[in-house]
Amino acid sequence: MEKQPSHFYTGKGDRGDTARLGGAARLPKSAALLETIGTLDEATCAIGLARAHARDAALRGALPKVQRHLYQLMSHLSATPETREQYPGVAEADVAWLEAQIAALEADVPPLRDFVLPGESVAGAACHMARAVIRRAERGLVAFAETEPGVRPPNLAYANRLSSLMFVAALREDHLAGSEPKLAREAS
Repeated sequence: MEKQPSHFYTGKGDRGDTARLGGAARLPKSAALLETIGTLDEATCAIGLARAHARDAALRGALPKVQRHLYQLMSHLSATPETREQYPGVAEADVAWLEAQIAALEADVPPLRDFVLPGESVAGAACHMARAVIRRAERGLVAFAETEPGVRPPNLAYANRLSSLMFVAALREDHLAGSEPKLAREAS
């Protein structure tokens, strides 16, 4: 019996390797680059969970753009060094946009004097989870940029700012839920 084609799989990676954008060379799926791209994909999912629970309408409106930016970043990393210019990732303007989102959210959040214990609201906890996944992706992105030329600086800055956005979003969501942050060190 002949296999029917699928829109959801190709079968080309069944031997444990995958292709990069713009190149014939294949990488083992265990490669550090693919771990980083997978972590960015995990971050888009975590951001989607945070978006699904968010009370703040502006945050819900901004997060799909963030998710699209992460797909641009994943494309940038997936490209071979020879084709990377075709997939530039994010731009300085995208980093500036993130900074504006952070400024808008932090206007309603009191300053902190210690680490925060996540878990005051479902939306806040989801934002914290996304923040932690983004930090892991950022570490992988930095390691990749140290070994392969051509990773554009805005991509590194974007990952760094994105974790800050998700931290402030968590605080904002907790505040909207009527909870104030619990600090890692309790007041004596």
